[in-house]
Amino acid sequence: MFITVPRWDRGVPSTLNYVPLDVAYSDSPKLIPYPNWETNREGNCNGLTTTYRVRVDECDRLWVLDSGTVGIGNTTQQVCPYALHAFNLKNDRHIMRYQFKDDDINGNTFIANIAVEVGETCDDTWVYASDELGYGLLVYDLKENDSWRFEHGFFHPDPLKGDFNIAGLNFQWEAEGIFGIALSPRYASERVLFFHPLASFREFVVPTSVLKAKPNKDSYHKFIALDERIGHSTSELMTDDGIMLFNLVDHNAIGCWNWNEPYDAVHQAIIAKDDVGLVFPSDIRYVNGHVWVISDRMPVHLISKLDFNDVNFRVYVFSLQEAIAGTVCEHNKFNLNNVLHL
Repeated sequence: MFITVPRWDRGVPSTLNYVPLDVAYSDSPKLIPYPNWETNREGNCNGLTTTYRVRVDECDRLWVLDSGTVGIGNTTQQVCPYALHAFNLKNDRHIMRYQFKDDDINGNTFIANIAVEVGETCDDTWVYASDELGYGLLVYDLKENDSWRFEHGFFHPDPLKGDFNIAGLNFQWEAEGIFGIALSPRYASERVLFFHPLASFREFVVPTSVLKAKPNKDSYHKFIALDERIGHSTSELMTDDGIMLFNLVDHNAIGCWNWNEPYDAVHQAIIAKDDVGLVFPSDIRYVNGHVWVISDRMPVHLISKLDFNDVNFRVYVFSLQEAIAGTVCEHNKFNLNNVLHL
């Protein structure tokens, strides 16, 4: 299991780490640098300085976007350029580094999430990255070894949804734009990318064919606005069975939606909630029938102060089928070609 630790201050020894899952632990396990210490050395611009969310694809590659930064907010320093890395999980070799071009990013760029789409072969791969504070969507084409940037009004925050109440704290994150992104099932007739700003309740969608074609005069109208969800959300995903899962930070909870149904609050449900353990669920994964969620109390860290005599960082795992049983997300059949009803 990979766990990332961003360098929001000096002294973080390793940003990309793992924990073996074939070992029984009585205490919290120590994080092990991946693939080694040197790759995680601060200032090694051929390696990793700060990473947030990573993705494993069906070709046994680990995709890692390095922001190259140390610090957070006003303390941020750009130590290394923004770069995309790939590792071969079969032998733990670092197989690729791609530095994003100057016109891919801007002075406010802060990459929040990545998604990876693999086509007919492992060479047919595209990586999508959400620029949360620069309000853009980056696309990388592995076969062409090229990248480009989309900009759209849907990437911006909703000015009416910038007020947050989490862990007893009221604060305003009105600048938080495009954050969570998720690909529709790989077997759908037309694959789409779902996305949403953090300071928003609304979901959006765009066919990935539009993103692969690079920005043009017709691109703008191919982006579609859906309805609102039941709160602010960080990361999201969609299973190959068409179940979308999303972290609901206002509710200390995990939500779900079945894409056979209209996208609206009536057809969404909360499937997990914990007012202590799920304070700011920041990332979510689905592997072999199980959902994995990490929570980190980030607003407490940024706005108040963490109590390091308490447990602040947690990883949960639970059965998806058990969690959605009896909810509006449960389904008896799945229509892969149902994207048009969105």
